[in-house]
Amino acid sequence: MARVADAARRSGRKPQDVLVLAVSKLQSVEKIRAVYSAGIRAFGESYVEEALPKIETLNDLSEARWEMVGHVQSRKAKLVANAFSRIHSLGTLKLARLLDRHREPGNGPLDVLMQVNLSGEDSKQGIVATKRETWQDILAIAQELKAYPNLRLTGLMTMPPLFDDPEHNRPYFRQLRELRDYLNEQDPSLNLTELSMGTSYDFEIAVEEGATIVRLGSILLGERQY
Repeated sequence: MARVADAARRSGRKPQDVLVLAVSKLQSVEKIRAVYSAGIRAFGESYVEEALPKIETLNDLSEARWEMVGHVQSRKAKLVANAFSRIHSLGTLKLARLLDRHREPGNGPLDVLMQVNLSGEDSKQGIVATKRETWQDILAIAQELKAYPNLRLTGLMTMPPLFDDPEHNRPYFRQLRELRDYLNEQDPSLNLTELSMGTSYDFEIAVEEGATIVRLGSILLGERQY
């Protein structure tokens, strides 16, 4: 997308440094095929029961990568562990243990992003980090994840509050980047590179603040089918 590319250049990066993830939850297979034909290869789903048959139906899309962007309940970890190439919403060590246990070693390590709740909103999932004093706790969790051989922590994800003006999300995006940099400074072996942040509503600001993955739904696929 031209707007993603322009935002990347404004942040001093190359357009290819930002992955456009098409959020395909509640979207028809026809729309997904159309977006795939246009060059999109990464698709994000939120509901396991909806995603699994959709993935099977679209298994002829040989280059498609399926990623879980929604909250994963512990009881569904077994279903999720081998159906997706990346989980954006790792928010507890309990879920990490379950994903590690159920991931088949033959599939290679499952890439995971730690979901961080920077606003403290009860409606948001993830590890709460409203104050910098909590960053040490997040570092400890990130280091503990290194003990799971079937998981690979590659970065962070956040969902900021919904404001009328998307510019108000900039501080949250900046804070996630600063948190990622802090973790890498404290433990360079973590080597966290990914920042999943920004949606159809505010992706340009997210890219300007360092997003490496933007999760775009309606702007790519149109309105969802509820």
